[in-house]
Amino acid sequence: MMRGLLSVSLGACLLALAGPARADELPTRKAGLWEMKVVKVGGLVPEMTMQHCTDATTDKEMNNSVSPIAKQISTLDHLTEGRLIFGVGVGGEFPKEYEACGVPINERGARLSESLTIMRKLWTGEPVSHAGKFFNFEGIRMQPPPRQPGGPPIWCGGRADPALRRIARMTDGWMSYVVTPDMYRQGLEKIATAASEAGRTFDRGFGTAHLLFTRIDDTYEKALDAATVSLSQRYAMDFRKAAQRYAALGTPQDVVETIFKFQQAGVRHLILDFVGPYEERDQQIERFAAEAMPLLAGLRKG
Repeated sequence: MMRGLLSVSLGACLLALAGPARADELPTRKAGLWEMKVVKVGGLVPEMTMQHCTDATTDKEMNNSVSPIAKQISTLDHLTEGRLIFGVGVGGEFPKEYEACGVPINERGARLSESLTIMRKLWTGEPVSHAGKFFNFEGIRMQPPPRQPGGPPIWCGGRADPALRRIARMTDGWMSYVVTPDMYRQGLEKIATAASEAGRTFDRGFGTAHLLFTRIDDTYEKALDAATVSLSQRYAMDFRKAAQRYAALGTPQDVVETIFKFQQAGVRHLILDFVGPYEERDQQIERFAAEAMPLLAGLRKG
């Protein structure tokens, strides 16, 4: 059974797809059935009905920056009735953000790895301590723990080899970004190899997801032009060549052909980020539902 997926992307379309979920079924070559759903997300995450993070403690102060996030995720897991999947990544596209926070950008991978270890500890609901390179605390107990025993599944982004090894060792799924279908297939193979070398078994299954820039138009060139403008503005660079390589662009048939390639590469959860003028996202979602979804009927379960 696939777990519910919570997407917080603005104006995104989410396709939740059913397929192999155990470690020995990492879909590097297999093609499975997809259970298709379209969800329009119209805004940011609503305010959470939670107390101040320090109220989570019993008699000790939670004095590191990871614990509030662990508490927030635990709260969301309860609010979603145990259907939350927690997505993480190191970022790095905007180095000035790290500079503003006083965090060396070359430490982001190590900080994420240590933070994941801390969150797993806190999510047990038992008194725990930690002595690491970046964070230290003693005798902290976070209550209540998440609704899902041990905490929600963690899906991690990244495409470099160190990130893929982290995914294999520490997380429950891969949610990629700016990769091609071939890169995705190769990434899954690397994750499977690293997991085997680490003696890791995915008792909770392994999620495979991808965020795909998408633009439907009457021609490929029109879609590429619109995608280039919005993505170049978003990332403060000329994104035309990257859009050509990584995005699903063109007619509904063109877009569906790209989706098929990712499905064949092993993707079972697809997040469509409709690019172009923001005010056209409703139209993009409606057109995808009307013209592209029927072409995916062969992948729909039942």
